Amino acid sequence: MRKIVAGLFISLDGVFELSNESMAPWFTPEVGQTIGTLMGAQDTLLLGRVTYQEFAAHWPQQTGEMADTMNGTPKYVVSGTLESADWQNTTLIPAAKAFAEIAELKQQPGQNIGMTGSGTLVSSLLREGLLDELHLFVFPLVAHLCQGVTAHKPRARPTPGSRPSRGSHPPSRPSCANAVTT
Repeated sequence: MRKIVAGLFISLDGVFELSNESMAPWFTPEVGQTIGTLMGAQDTLLLGRVTYQEFAAHWPQQTGEMADTMNGTPKYVVSGTLESADWQNTTLIPAAKAFAEIAELKQQPGQNIGMTGSGTLVSSLLREGLLDELHLFVFPLVAHLCQGVTAHKPRARPTPGSRPSRGSHPPSRPSCANAVTT
């Protein structure tokens, strides 16, 4: 049976939607080597809609070995809203059938099924017992202080005319360059 192996970049405060800018100083050759090892053991990618759309907008225009790998690898995207998945070698899995189709995918011959990003899907697979390994790459920063970074479960936005709830973010946050690091 194949394994589903996920790798997530995460900050000390639990944010996994990290920008390249915020994690770049912490992306060491050792981290790259570990990710390369994970990728070398997989022959399929499983992605959620958001990560798929980001990757599909980026990788087809790139060149080089990594681009060839990302574009050439069979990919499965789980979505309840996409009507098609046009990136090379991509199969759309409707969200309503996702758990059954992913369980069937694990039964097919092959190497590991890799995941990156796709936090909502990772959480769902973990709850359903379909995720076999979760690798967390913890970056030493407090990302909620960075502009443009949101937590997995964003706080509700105040309605016009209401007061922000205690603990909500101020309207202007410092850039990631000024984030608290340890």
